[in-house]
Amino acid sequence: MIFEILTLFPEMYEGFLKTSIIAKAIKNGIIRINIHNLRDFAKDRHRTVDDKSFGPGPGMVLKAEPIYKALKKIIPERISANKLLPKKTSGIIYLSPQGRVFNQKTAKELSKYRQLIFICGHYEGVDERIFRFIDEEISIGDYVLTGGELPSMVVVDAVSRLVKGVVKKEESVECDSFYNGLLDYPHYTRPRIWRGGKVPEVLLSGNHKKIDEWRKKKALDVTEKKRPDILESKKKEIRRIS
Repeated sequence: MIFEILTLFPEMYEGFLKTSIIAKAIKNGIIRINIHNLRDFAKDRHRTVDDKSFGPGPGMVLKAEPIYKALKKIIPERISANKLLPKKTSGIIYLSPQGRVFNQKTAKELSKYRQLIFICGHYEGVDERIFRFIDEEISIGDYVLTGGELPSMVVVDAVSRLVKGVVKKEESVECDSFYNGLLDYPHYTRPRIWRGGKVPEVLLSGNHKKIDEWRKKKALDVTEKKRPDILESKKKEIRRIS
């Protein structure tokens, strides 16, 4: 899978690309992450990518032309006659606090693409006319960050985990919180007794059926305690299907 990131601050990705699962996936050729500096697509010698907004108001706005030129270079087959052709295997995403709130369901949807292009907003956002080339706006939460760089890393990390081969044991991904609509069940490791706390006997029994039943029950308990809103949503979904 290929990730293309359009940003004003490519240096922010240096640690991200060289660490943990992402670094291993890149090394093994499972994913590719290309960082594009938007200033490389500016027309003037000062590499200007922003300007004042028309009408009174504070802050600067990212110009449409550098973003358009970057998209045209990355996916020329989709950018034609100043309009975006129907998406096939690529998706263009603008990271914005106004977008659909990102969750595990969205990560699953995005993991089906062969290529994802992320536009990292900054300042007061982007020129409204660039939205004709954007498939979707995505937000990682109802708050405002300085730019789209951190959200892009969050989304890339979450989506990458769902790409076959990135996580060594696929069942680890399937047990993650939210994967099946519930939070994860509790985990324990050695020693069996630590500061008075004991590992539940069922986990020491070797009975896989009972362990599986215990984990399912605990996942429900944890979700009900910590995120009852998720459990209620899950119940409504089941009622609609039935």
